[in-house]
Amino acid sequence: MRKKLIAGIGLALVAGLALSGCSARGTSDSGSSSGATIKKGDLIGVALPAKTSQNWVLAGAAFKKSIEDAGFKADIQYANAGNPVPDQQSQISSMVTKGAKAVIIGAADGSQLGSQVKAAKAQGATVTAWDRNILNTKNVDYYVAFNNFKVGQLQAQALLDGLKAKKGDGPYNIELFAGSADDANATVFFNGAMDVLEPKIKDGTVKVVSGQETFQKVQTKGWLAQNAQSRMTDLLSQYYSGSTKLDGVLSPNDTLARAILTATKAAGKDTPVITGQDSETASIPLIMKGTQYSTIYKNTTEEAQAAIDLVSDLADGKTPKTVSDKNNDNGVKVVPTVELTPILVTKDNAVEAYKGNDTLEQLAKQG
Repeated sequence: MRKKLIAGIGLALVAGLALSGCSARGTSDSGSSSGATIKKGDLIGVALPAKTSQNWVLAGAAFKKSIEDAGFKADIQYANAGNPVPDQQSQISSMVTKGAKAVIIGAADGSQLGSQVKAAKAQGATVTAWDRNILNTKNVDYYVAFNNFKVGQLQAQALLDGLKAKKGDGPYNIELFAGSADDANATVFFNGAMDVLEPKIKDGTVKVVSGQETFQKVQTKGWLAQNAQSRMTDLLSQYYSGSTKLDGVLSPNDTLARAILTATKAAGKDTPVITGQDSETASIPLIMKGTQYSTIYKNTTEEAQAAIDLVSDLADGKTPKTVSDKNNDNGVKVVPTVELTPILVTKDNAVEAYKGNDTLEQLAKQG
């Protein structure tokens, strides 16, 4: 992973910084509501979901290095793909039993961890949601994530820009895909995208031929590639027979984008303009060839480091700087958030965007 920060990426920590069009933010100096005492050498538990994407795989190593470099002990565990929720519940409970003073959770399902985070708080641990919010509980102190509403906005604008660049003037036929309903981020991505796309749907610039425009209709269970590929195959069969063309697809991440492209190719259709997220290595060559139009770069190392910097601040007696953002409302409270800035990547800016990340930069240069 990259060794230095991309210029322009940083923590969005200043009051009023407008990263998403409908967010209201302000700085919070209230510190942790847990009252927990953390010191160097303490155990930090990191609970991550199953390794369903490349970024989750990278997260474990990034956390291990950040935790050890900061002078803490690490207990990093992944949920099993076959039984992720109870597996993660058990892992979090185990971390608390071992005496973890901070628990950082990338939730397998953020709506099913209420009992575990309550128990963690009762034992004096600071609870931080990481990358995905933990829902419907007051027992979460902080949230560390990229601005996910902004991610959706960037994806939607990229789709419109790509359509205009590749297809000329509209109207354009598109289809919408979203992530898994058990991932709190999925609806935020989708809402951000629809913030940009809904006006264009209403004025006729784009047409969702299937009529499937709600999150419930377009979600992809488990973020699984086979589910996206199957749905795309069905959509093409039902709505794109004959001369009806599919011009573009809103895809929430790179794994699903590749699956959707597999379906369109198998159906003998032209390659649509398609978005993505996560800057997966398998998608960079596709972007450089113009097969996949865009992705979003969210530096996993930077995101892990931000979480450990927060814990280090608490250990040093410092007040973590956070923002309040209504898109980070977990249903009970707006969780104080350390928010990072995502970067839209197309073939035009890929080499510059990935500068410092040797693997991705090299792939972009090879493209």
